[in-house]
Amino acid sequence: MHGQSLDPTAPAVAARSDLSVRHLPVNLFAAVMGLSGLAMAWRLAHGSLGAPALVGEAIAALAVAVFVLLCAGYLAKLARHPQAVQAEFQHPVSGNFFGTIAISLLLLSAIAAPYSAPAARALWTVGVLATFALCLLAVSRLLKGRLDAAQAVPAWFIPCVATLDIPVTGAQMPQAWAAEINLLASAVGTVLALVLLVLILARLVHRDPLPAAMTPSLMILVAPFAVGFLAYSNLAGGVDRFAALLFYFGLFIFAVVAPKVFRPSVPFSPGWWAISFPLAALANAALKYAAFRDSAPLWLLAVALLGALSLALAVLTVRTARIALNGQLFR
Repeated sequence: MHGQSLDPTAPAVAARSDLSVRHLPVNLFAAVMGLSGLAMAWRLAHGSLGAPALVGEAIAALAVAVFVLLCAGYLAKLARHPQAVQAEFQHPVSGNFFGTIAISLLLLSAIAAPYSAPAARALWTVGVLATFALCLLAVSRLLKGRLDAAQAVPAWFIPCVATLDIPVTGAQMPQAWAAEINLLASAVGTVLALVLLVLILARLVHRDPLPAAMTPSLMILVAPFAVGFLAYSNLAGGVDRFAALLFYFGLFIFAVVAPKVFRPSVPFSPGWWAISFPLAALANAALKYAAFRDSAPLWLLAVALLGALSLALAVLTVRTARIALNGQLFR
């Protein structure tokens, strides 16, 4: 018994001492993206299918609340553990997830638009600046050279293709410069999406499979095409055949990666939120395309995707709340 604590509360005290905001991962901001995308999808369903308006607005309020909580937590992490934030920012994989903060601002501008036009413009403007800054930094890092090809993972899309979210959320912005910014963002996002897609697919084909913890990020491969559909249709002023090609290829990629992602062998972690926004973008694209074609099979597909998205995010929200309450998220 010598050297052992006789205090029965010692293990609990030790466990509590391990809890720290320094372990709060930046990739949790993907939850704001997913919830915002879900709210936008239910708003579309309200307009086209007569779904209850309260559902979309309640999810929008939840997205805002989650963003405020995460901002408070991450600012506390920055204040108390700046080295941890710096290490996360410089990491070749997790550093890409800082783009989720900028995308969250863009999406929240769309969430806020029906309630406050000035707030929407302010959020969108800050989001645009942050998105371009992170995109410039990400491309500069890539052009340093000597990067390990194994680091070409789907998360690379986040800070670069994030620029496509600018025209998705900014099509109705009244600023005189908004139209040119939307064109610039679309040009940057489109070309970078093509370049990065080649690099990432080459890594997935020729290297070892992604670790189990990173498997959910495969769903990010859907995002360039689903978000591209939404961005292009906003710029073009409607859905045409090129937009349809983007939608259908995004649907094809979803069919390819979904069986690899949704497997019992993939452990739950905050990284699972990586599936949320690509799936939300695809559901929004499906609703918009079904409204254009007004075809029963396409409406059925859109409703199925909205249902799958709603169920997936409900499960992720409950499981994330559980690990936050039991302290596992901060350990």
